[in-house]
Amino acid sequence: MLGDFAVGKTSLVRRFVYDMFDDSYISTIGVKVSRKPLVVVSDDRAVDLTMMLWDLAGSEEFSQMRSAYLRGAAGALLVYDLTRPETLASLGDYSHQVRQTTADAAFVVVANKVDLVPGSDNGVETGAAILGGKALADTLGAAFVTTSALSGLNVEDAFRQLGQRVVR
Repeated sequence: MLGDFAVGKTSLVRRFVYDMFDDSYISTIGVKVSRKPLVVVSDDRAVDLTMMLWDLAGSEEFSQMRSAYLRGAAGALLVYDLTRPETLASLGDYSHQVRQTTADAAFVVVANKVDLVPGSDNGVETGAAILGGKALADTLGAAFVTTSALSGLNVEDAFRQLGQRVVR
């Protein structure tokens, strides 16, 4: 899980692992690890995975240590906040950091907080922030998903797509 502070990384993990949402914000300090078993389909066969989810702090102070946690990562969700389009700009740097340690890592670009975008109506894709996220996903050969950790919209789909890309 990579992205700037307060984009919803921890909330996405909580929704996926525990199917819960907590709107009180506590910034992640360092790293928090969760795990979740998941079955994905690859080449017409079911594959059992145990996803180890490393929720890395998005603060600038943590950036020097981040590469140590990225070693061996099979993939990453690159998360940005649709209500703060500037958070999309950092995802290129995060993907570069991952590729420096694991050249063939899989990515899913996640546009989070779609429920807070006026006129989004359950994930209807509108706006420059969506188009920018899709363009980044295309550049990285990644999937693109809009999510809401609050409602749970597409959260499992984002993790499932990452799992499918990892087992390919």
